[in-house]
This record gives sequence, C-alpha cells and structure tokens, in this order.
Amino acid sequence: MSKIGKTALVTGGSRGIGAAIAIKLAQQGYAVAVNYATGVSEANHIVAQIQRAGGQALAVQADLAQMVDTERLFDRVAEYFGRLDVVVHNAGIQLLGSHAEMERAAVDFQIAINLTAAFRILSQAARQVAAGGRIIALSSGTTVVLPPRYGVYAATKAGVEVLVAVLARELRGRGITANAIAPGPVATELYLKGKTEANLQEAAARSPLGRLGLPDDIAGAVAFLVGPDGGWINGQTMLVNGGFN
Repeated sequence: MSKIGKTALVTGGSRGIGAAIAIKLAQQGYAVAVNYATGVSEANHIVAQIQRAGGQALAVQADLAQMVDTERLFDRVAEYFGRLDVVVHNAGIQLLGSHAEMERAAVDFQIAINLTAAFRILSQAARQVAAGGRIIALSSGTTVVLPPRYGVYAATKAGVEVLVAVLARELRGRGITANAIAPGPVATELYLKGKTEANLQEAAARSPLGRLGLPDDIAGAVAFLVGPDGGWINGQTMLVNGGFN
C-alpha cells in the first residue's frame, strides 16, 4: 500500500448517495473507508471502482445501531489509515407513517438509527478527526418541507442538524468544521421504492429545475464543504434540493 495522505470515512457508503460521496472524495485525493452494514458486495464494488481509478479505499462492516460496532469502525480506520481527516455520516433509514398509524417499534428503530447512531458517530468523530478536518452529517429537506407521514423521520433529521450545530461550537480551537447537508428528493433506491411514475413526475415538477436530484449532486456539495473553499462554513445546514418546495 502506498503512503496514505488525506483520509475520509463515509458511513452507509456502499450505495446511493453514500457511494457517490465515497467516489467523489476519492477523486479529490482522499483515501476512503467505505462503511456498510449488510451490503458487502456493494461496498467491495465501490472499493474496487476507486482502486481501479488509482485511489485507495477500504470496506469496513459495522452495524451503527451497536455502540461496539461504531467504536470498532473508528478503530479499524485508525489502524489502517493512521489518521482521519473527514467523516461523512450518511447512513440512515426512512420509515414513513402518520402520527395515528405509526407503531412504536418503527418510531424507536428510526430514532435508534437516525439519531442515536448519529450522535455516536459524531462523538467518535469529535475525538478522532485531525485538526483542520471536516465533519458532515446528512439531514433531509423534509425538515423544511414537512410532508405528511414523514414526521418521525424529519424529527430525527432535525435532531441531527442540532447535534451538528452544537458540535461545531464544541470543536472551537481545533480548526474543524461541522456541517449538515439536507438533500431534497434524490433518485436513489431508498427514494424510488414504492413510488409510481406519477409520484416521481410530481416530485420533479416541484423543483424549478424540473428533475429529481442525483447522488452526484449531493456528493458535489460534500466535496465543496471538505475543500478549501468550504472552510468558512461552520455549524450550518446546507439545503441541496434544486429549489424543491
């Protein structure tokens, strides 16, 4: 293995937005740890794609609902790369239901994955990201649009935004920025599942640009925030939604 330079960890990096972020950061010169929970073949595919392009990457399994797995994930990255400059927390789930119909198990599970696990990741990042580094967490544009049946999901993502804003203040003096990115509808497997063509056309029409977002749109925003031109943005939530409303 050649000498490691800048390094990044992307949670939920085996598919969709996370995969696009991992590939984009590798193109920016980062050695990338691609975290996955169950998609080992997908994660290995992303790693191989990065390596074929001349980059460095490592697939690391971890169930972020488990504290011990979160700690093991960061230990593995530190052991393999020797340093950590960027953490992008992308992993999450989306379970929809109205206040009247959603069962407690679905509520608890979504909070465990989207909020409690996010706190653990951000906590580890605060301990291990090198001075001058970047921490980014993925939120959701549903915290602004507030569509029906997205209440619990949007609430967990709003919680992530607050965690990031507080973290930015706690990192004072270390030159590390912490921000959230809130995507609008993005054409991923997660978003497309269960939607009709009419649903998708309606969503696309709600953007002045007339389309759904793409994973690369979100990856580009991440690349900006981790790059030199993003260094004065801190403690913020960036809406990346093509004007969706």
